[in-house]
Amino acid sequence: MDSTMIIIAGIVGLAIGFAIAKFMEKGKASKTIANAKRDASRILKEAQTEGDSIKKDKIFQAKEKFLELKAEHEKVIINKDKKISEAEKRTRDKESQISNELAKNKKLNAQLDSRLKDIEQRKEFYEKKQSELEKLHKSQVQQLEVISGLSADDAKNELVESLRETAKTDAMGYVQATMEEAKLTAQQEARKIVINTIQRIGTEEAVENCVSVFNIESDDVKGRIIGREGRNIRALESATGVEIIVDDTPEAIILSCFDSVRREVARLSLHKLVTDGRIHPARIEEIVKKTEKQIEAEIVEIGKRTVIDLGIHGLHPELIKAVGRMKYRSSYGQNLLQHSREVAKLCGVMASELGLNPKIAKRAGLLHDIGKVPNTEAEVETPHAILGMQWAEKFGEKPEVCNAIGAHHDEIEMKTLISPIVQVCDAISGARPGARRQVLDSYIQRLKDLEEIAFAFSGVQKAYAIQAGRELRVIVESEKVSDDKASELSFEISQKIQTDMTYPGQVKVTVIRETRAVNVAK
Repeated sequence: MDSTMIIIAGIVGLAIGFAIAKFMEKGKASKTIANAKRDASRILKEAQTEGDSIKKDKIFQAKEKFLELKAEHEKVIINKDKKISEAEKRTRDKESQISNELAKNKKLNAQLDSRLKDIEQRKEFYEKKQSELEKLHKSQVQQLEVISGLSADDAKNELVESLRETAKTDAMGYVQATMEEAKLTAQQEARKIVINTIQRIGTEEAVENCVSVFNIESDDVKGRIIGREGRNIRALESATGVEIIVDDTPEAIILSCFDSVRREVARLSLHKLVTDGRIHPARIEEIVKKTEKQIEAEIVEIGKRTVIDLGIHGLHPELIKAVGRMKYRSSYGQNLLQHSREVAKLCGVMASELGLNPKIAKRAGLLHDIGKVPNTEAEVETPHAILGMQWAEKFGEKPEVCNAIGAHHDEIEMKTLISPIVQVCDAISGARPGARRQVLDSYIQRLKDLEEIAFAFSGVQKAYAIQAGRELRVIVESEKVSDDKASELSFEISQKIQTDMTYPGQVKVTVIRETRAVNVAK
């Protein structure tokens, strides 16, 4: 019983405790729910308040953006309206201008029509007068033919024949007198300037050709240069563009090429290869490339030294390079750089004597033949004077220098006093004895052609080309050629030579007429 009561009491206690716990838990949950509701309502109010403020801010920003866009749009519209108004104004101006032009054109057309009508009337009048004059002329000619007993053509031929000889003699006398007068006034001063210029210039004679000789220490080197089955010499010829001739000439190899730059590259490359001892195709290509770069640097250095020696400043680097390339070019056997230096010095002296600017004259004299060293094959077809002038214009040279370069062979008109000076100095440098080398056959043929021209004229007994073709002496028959005819013959032969032949410098024509009376005393 006691244990049962205890158990019952325990169960009842547990039930009471559980009921008390449930009641307390229910009170706490209701309190928690109430707190949560208060927090939720507070959060909702805060969120609503914050949302309203954000909404107001966004509405304000949207209004500001709208006003800004509206202002920009209005500004664009105003600019467009302004442009449209300006375009309309220009259009109105153009329309008014066009209307004025149309009015002027109508007026001019009316004037032109009236002038055309006037011209037509005058033309009809002149044609009528011309026909009347022709009829009158024919009647007068017929009357003259009846009176003289000769036709008009016969009378004209007789008159022409009678006047021809007189006119020739008078013309030759006038020409001779004019030439003598010009010589008296100009020859002395010109001779003084030219001789003084030539005496003050130290000339250097340089003869270039198409062959260079490479000397070697022994003939054993020839086999190494040729290589196995000729591969070394083929590689060297392919890399340099030079023909290499290995023959029986002792201790020498011949390099043949018209381009002296390529010939010099081949010579230096051979020297390096022989000195180094390693001769094979790969080494050959490497040495040739290095040598080409060395030659290019040397060309620039030569150009710089040349312009410094002549006192020429401010020359474009490309023109300096062209001046350097002239060292490896020749013209008629005369080294082009030495020729250009000589012409520059001559131009400077002659310009000083004539009271002109010697610096510009030197500049034009040095650059006058730069067209002979073209960069590309296309430029070869352009005359060297024109090509040189184009380069000078391209690289900022003065107009008088460009004109002197382009006009020194009369391709263009001379516009400054420097141009004839460059032309004369070029002729002096090229025509002096020893300056240029010519092929013997062409030289002899030129002298023969000179003599043949003289023999083509009637009355010529003998003709001699002397002083290396600078003078032609003609001996005539005194019975067939008079003194007046001798002067005329000299003039005609000189004109024939000038027209038919190409020659350096000038050719003096001397006609000799003499009468000899010979008797023998026994």
